Amino acid sequence: MIGRLRGILLEKQAPDLLIEVAGVGYEVQLPLTSFYKLPATGEEAIIYIHFVVREDAQLLYGFVNQNERALFRQLIKANGVGPKLALTILSGMTAQQFVHCVQQSDVSTLVKLPGVGKKTAERLVVEMRDRLKDWGVAPNTPVTDGMLLQDDEAIFSPVATAEQDAVSALVSLGYSQLQADKAVRKIKQNDMSSEQLIKAALRSMM
Repeated sequence: MIGRLRGILLEKQAPDLLIEVAGVGYEVQLPLTSFYKLPATGEEAIIYIHFVVREDAQLLYGFVNQNERALFRQLIKANGVGPKLALTILSGMTAQQFVHCVQQSDVSTLVKLPGVGKKTAERLVVEMRDRLKDWGVAPNTPVTDGMLLQDDEAIFSPVATAEQDAVSALVSLGYSQLQADKAVRKIKQNDMSSEQLIKAALRSMM
């Protein structure tokens, strides 16, 4: 069982990264809320891991803190929620914001996430409420204003493929190619990084 990796970030292409630990490169998928908190390529990072073994693959899902990993593990216990959907949910909102939605029965916000229909959102609220009742969340935490809207310092330098990188990341989260293309074209401006494009596109779709 792999529970944590500490090593050098070799590659970052949201939502995937390659981290080298003792000469071995590990491919890891992260929710975007964790991905944006990573240091730059070439620097050391600590990533908490959820390890999934399937018949056809061994998959590593990473998080910058143990709380996010704990919530991910609770999510995949919910009926109809697999690792991919759990990753999508935690890419569209922070762990704290998701808990707030559950505690406030805010189905209307959850259904804005790709892959989360009304029935899934209602089921998440019902199934997760008891599991998350002791989760510490400020009672008036805003949700819609926090959907990946933080103006964190950009991780990526603007490059020619920033637009393609942003579209690829959105598609990996469950949006269709058409939706992703349209959203990125709508908000793109000169010199925007991949991260900035993804955040702005998500904001426009939410």
